[in-house]
Amino acid sequence: MKKALHLLLFIIVFSACSNAEKKPVPTPVKPVKPKPVYRYGYKINDYKVIQDTIKSGESFGYILDRHHVTYPKINNIATSIKDIFDVRRVRAGKPYTILASKDSLEEAKIFIYKNDKIRATVVDFSDSIVKAHTYLQPIKTVERIVEGKIHSNLSNAMDSLHLSANLTNNVADIYAWTLDFYKLQKGDSFKLVFEEKFIKDSLFAGYGEIKSAVFNHNGKDLYAFRFIADSIKGIPEYYDEDGNMLRSQFLKSPIKFQYRISSRYNLKRRIAYYGNRIKPHRGTDFAANIGTPILATASGTVIESRRKGGNGNYVKIKHNGTYATQYLHMKRRKVKKGDYVKQGQVIGTVGMTGNTGGPHVCYRFWKNGRQVDPFREKLPAAEPLNKQIKPRFLKFIEPLKYQLDYNQLPTEEPSKFTEEVAQN
Repeated sequence: MKKALHLLLFIIVFSACSNAEKKPVPTPVKPVKPKPVYRYGYKINDYKVIQDTIKSGESFGYILDRHHVTYPKINNIATSIKDIFDVRRVRAGKPYTILASKDSLEEAKIFIYKNDKIRATVVDFSDSIVKAHTYLQPIKTVERIVEGKIHSNLSNAMDSLHLSANLTNNVADIYAWTLDFYKLQKGDSFKLVFEEKFIKDSLFAGYGEIKSAVFNHNGKDLYAFRFIADSIKGIPEYYDEDGNMLRSQFLKSPIKFQYRISSRYNLKRRIAYYGNRIKPHRGTDFAANIGTPILATASGTVIESRRKGGNGNYVKIKHNGTYATQYLHMKRRKVKKGDYVKQGQVIGTVGMTGNTGGPHVCYRFWKNGRQVDPFREKLPAAEPLNKQIKPRFLKFIEPLKYQLDYNQLPTEEPSKFTEEVAQN
């Protein structure tokens, strides 16, 4: 019995010791390799990354020389890529990135010039063959709808919606033929459907297309729908809800929208300065700040560009065998005789040259060699939508008009939605 107790005690002690010696074996932890980072198509981990901004007086050659690239090589780089990237056009204030070697020399291998938020020019001279290409940041396009009311003018209304001048100018361009922005009244309203571009979902990168718009002016809705009628040419135009093109042969005004009409065409105008005698005014005066751009109201050839007497600096454009226009009192002329100008092109700036009591452009309109009032003329319109295309157009704008009328974007992806509608 005594032996049995000793044996039992031995077994218990042995088991306790064995359990005490058994320790959990730790699982080996594998080192986590950092994921490679790629930017502009390059594995950034392999380079020393240098980011900077071009300063006044710095050139492409100066920057590369500072990063240990010899001048013979710099000249070779500039010559090799001149058809793609003119290194003389780098501008102060533009950011750039250099990818340099990681050795002690830290010699530049790749130069990345950021043209804007979306585009960058990449110059790769890491080996004997120099290469250059344009890199585009991945962009997310989002469709947005806004509405606003006119309290004083379009610019202020757009500013109150925190929309930039670029978008305001684009809206003005769309309605330049059909809406006199000088006549907008307090209480008029508008709605816009347009695209916004974002980099990495949050960094605003500008506006895309204005898909549709409507201005309620004097109780009347003025619609505009972007539509490509000819798929071969691929040129977009804006049409109203009936398929009439908004663009016509002549713009409503030689100034975009920030102006007022200070004097109209009037053959019976009396002027106190001349003893209250009748002195006909054969033009329309658009008052605006000095330096405001003056636009050609239609395409044509410049037949006069000079300074003469009471006209001051002026430009005259012949549009065809019937029509010509003239723009007086310019501060500066930007075209010369013989130039062909396109509708909407800047031909000069508002000034006070010649006989004038304040800054304005006197816009004169000639028909068959005689000065007439353009606001009383039935001016030629652009070609209407082809009858065969019109049913497709009406189907295409159906969801777009719904957006404007009910302030709702389509539940499907807008581009896909409208493309499917257009094809059916």
